[in-house]
Amino acid sequence: MIDVRTADDWALIRTLRLGALRDAPGAFTSSYDREAAFDETSWRDRARTGQWFVAFDGTDAVGVACGIDGSGDGGLRRELVGMWVAPTHRRQGVAARLLDAVAGWARSQGATTLALGVVEGNEPARLAYLTMGLVPTGEQVPVWDDPSRFVEMMEMPLGDPRVGPSPS
Repeated sequence: MIDVRTADDWALIRTLRLGALRDAPGAFTSSYDREAAFDETSWRDRARTGQWFVAFDGTDAVGVACGIDGSGDGGLRRELVGMWVAPTHRRQGVAARLLDAVAGWARSQGATTLALGVVEGNEPARLAYLTMGLVPTGEQVPVWDDPSRFVEMMEMPLGDPRVGPSPS
């Protein structure tokens, strides 16, 4: 059974992030070599940036995602970054569980929109996000260190956090 928990353990986050970069180097806007060179202080700072979630299958960490406030719009938008699921656990709902955790965190922060970017060519992730309710915004952003590559922006509405669930 998959259990998604918040995480602030920098060493665990480092292990998962480096594993993700090694497993799917073209899926992210960074590289294994770049992040493997980060020192402990950098990883500790990263662990405090945003809200990290880790998916566990028993005691094995099998996925990770982070929610950040990178919007600059007064707090109505949050972003999901660094989503990764271990190859052994893909197509089993782990990504949806991580997305739900980040969306719940975003709602608790007062956000009404959750956004993310998908690196061009990462069709499996793009299709997964579409099935989970995200839609392309039409915006494409160049990858910071390789302007020949682009990130497609997607988002989903979270609803107004001031309004409770509708009565059934």
